[in-house]
Amino acid sequence: VQLQAFGGGLVQPGGSLRLSCAVSSRTFSAYTMGWFRRAPGKERELVARIIDTDNKLYAWSVKGRFTIWRDNAQNKMYLQMNRLTVEDTAVYFCAAKPKTSPDYVYWGQGTLVTVSS
Repeated sequence: VQLQAFGGGLVQPGGSLRLSCAVSSRTFSAYTMGWFRRAPGKERELVARIIDTDNKLYAWSVKGRFTIWRDNAQNKMYLQMNRLTVEDTAVYFCAAKPKTSPDYVYWGQGTLVTVSS
């Protein structure tokens, strides 16, 4: 299983970005998908994860600003990020795990999001 994240870049505070994650797998729908980030000097943290349309989880710091969704027909996952702040600056990773697994086992390469004026 290979994952590739797209969509990072430089954005001003208050702006928006959409990240995409393309997954090469014949069983994409069987995976729990997640977005993680690692900010400079900080530990990696879970930003959001999705099992299906009705089962999503967000970190408290992004709730109400970020939206995660997936397109099982296209083998893609997305993260819409609105009202970005400088604290959202980080390398964002997409990850996948079998729904029965406690750990994410497949990781993308990361895409850098920089929020700065």
